[in-house]
Amino acid sequence: MVQKGRLMEKDAIALQTRARDAAKGFVEQAIAEKKLNQTEIAEFASETFGLPFLDLQCVSVDHLPQKFLEPKNLSPWRAVPLHLRGNRLFVAMSDPTNRNVLNQIKFFAGDAAVEAVVVEDTKLAALIRRLEEASGLNFTGPADEPEIDLGGDEEETAAESQAPAVEIDDAPVVRYIQKILLDAITGGASDIHFEPYEKVYRIRYRIDGILYEVGSPPLVIKEKIASRIKVISKLDISEKRVPQDGRMKLVLGKNRVIDFRVSTLPTLFGEKLVLRILDPNSATLGIEALGYDPDQKDALMHAIQRPYGMVLVTGPTGSGKTVSLYTCLNILNQPGINISTAEDPAEINLPGINQVNVNDKAGLTFSAALKSFLRQDPDIIMVGEIRDIDTGEIAIKAAQTGHLVLSTLHTNDAPSTLTRLMNMGIAPFNIATSVILITAQRLARRLCATCKQPMEIPPTALLRAGYTEADLAEPWQSYGPVGCDTCKNTGYKGRVGIYQVMPISEAMNSIIMNNGNALDIAKQAKLEGVRDLRQSGLRKVKLGLTSLEEIEAVTNE
Repeated sequence: MVQKGRLMEKDAIALQTRARDAAKGFVEQAIAEKKLNQTEIAEFASETFGLPFLDLQCVSVDHLPQKFLEPKNLSPWRAVPLHLRGNRLFVAMSDPTNRNVLNQIKFFAGDAAVEAVVVEDTKLAALIRRLEEASGLNFTGPADEPEIDLGGDEEETAAESQAPAVEIDDAPVVRYIQKILLDAITGGASDIHFEPYEKVYRIRYRIDGILYEVGSPPLVIKEKIASRIKVISKLDISEKRVPQDGRMKLVLGKNRVIDFRVSTLPTLFGEKLVLRILDPNSATLGIEALGYDPDQKDALMHAIQRPYGMVLVTGPTGSGKTVSLYTCLNILNQPGINISTAEDPAEINLPGINQVNVNDKAGLTFSAALKSFLRQDPDIIMVGEIRDIDTGEIAIKAAQTGHLVLSTLHTNDAPSTLTRLMNMGIAPFNIATSVILITAQRLARRLCATCKQPMEIPPTALLRAGYTEADLAEPWQSYGPVGCDTCKNTGYKGRVGIYQVMPISEAMNSIIMNNGNALDIAKQAKLEGVRDLRQSGLRKVKLGLTSLEEIEAVTNE
């Protein structure tokens, strides 16, 4: 490269010295110091030595010659056997001048003739890492391993007595699971998916509502991973034919404990496990951190400070309803107030609040728990979800008899929530005299503050999205995603809430009493200045918190 003028001689000598000191190859050191581009080096080596240049992204791991793959040798070699054609073994290398490695591979290959194929160094390192993980060599955890405590119910299960010691005490698997959990928490994931398939085992994180693949451990350890997680979640490891639910917790220090809700599901090729990460800190963020506009926050705070009535939070699964409810409960949680909750299951533990897990098999349904609450001298009741007429009627009676009731439903917006209650069979009169506020919500990805950049959007597109001519007359700047190391090249980091907060007015009560539909209620809400989800989202775009395409995706109008 010096002879061809691609590199200064003094730089080449210095690089070679530092590479030798770091026990690295010349190519690896040059790329690490960003002296040379990996593609430039690969193309130069291919041209100079007359060797084929291959893009490793085109290579399938399943088609590699298994008898020549010795995972423990790949990292020291910095080479991977690719293909055996006749008596010739083709080997991927980023530095084809490393004769020492070629001689080692020739000795390992026996009678086969070894020929180098030039590849890009970073892609080669990624392939080696995948092969090592698939063999179990890369199952390493942090030096200071956190303590994993048993969570969930205190009842004894068959797990502790029936778990084979080899499955529970397999140290590499234990370290690997702990690393997966820690990485998920550090990366801000909300869920972890362990998914077995016929030929691969996949691990994915849900971050900001999007699933990302983060690992592919060897398929042979799927049973060990499932057994380990089931044991610490106090589930029955001998039962693999039906779904199970449990809990566990990860102790990160004296002052921080992360709970996990564990769900297992039998699939064609083994048990799929999904772990929902329940961080108690999310309930103590404060109402300001959730993304309510000032007028929306004032309306919500006014409603939850009322002595009685019903406040409903609505939205699809994963829209942040639980965090909103717990934030309200955390504000109301005072020594002089008795709060009881019925949930399926209780996701976040809050000291000072009486939380009950619904158990349909044992007869502890939402309606049964509510009936019991009313004999427990409550001030505030939270129902995880109103699913049927029995739960709805008892909750409404509680709201009418001097209790503040908080609950959730699954509807698309606030106006349709009232008609959903009527469709359940609840009398319009009871709805009108109990419901005081409904808030619908969605979660939109927040633009990464590090890399977001101004984006010019045509006025026609803005008008089509829902902006008015008056909005376009005001000076404001829209932003779009770019991608950087901070946000892992997604352009988004974190999420922000989009809300429709609708206090129930006298006019709305009249519409309800007259059996009005959701369109009538929505029309009245608009007259009273209630912004729908799209309008609330467009305000977030004007503030530069998220992008227009993200709002159009989550509000879907």
